[in-house]
Amino acid sequence: MTRLSLTQSHSSAWIFQSWASFAISIFATAIGILYLPADNWIKGYLSMGLLFSVGSTISLSKTLRDVHESNQVLNRVDEAKLEKFLAEYDPFKP
Repeated sequence: MTRLSLTQSHSSAWIFQSWASFAISIFATAIGILYLPADNWIKGYLSMGLLFSVGSTISLSKTLRDVHESNQVLNRVDEAKLEKFLAEYDPFKP
């Protein structure tokens, strides 16, 4: 029996685009905060908000990925149990 690969591989262009957009957005926001015509405490508050937003976004994306992967494993286990049950089931057996 052949096994299908359920994993998807990202292209190097997609990985580069993801990292580049992340770096550019953080850099542009930091420059915007730096040149904002406001007091330093306001700039500090906005900078802390930026850092916490980035950290929580990374944490959320890892959590969603882990939940998705665990559901895939559970689904495969359930499918294997059902397949085994159906293979052993004989409707003509008393």
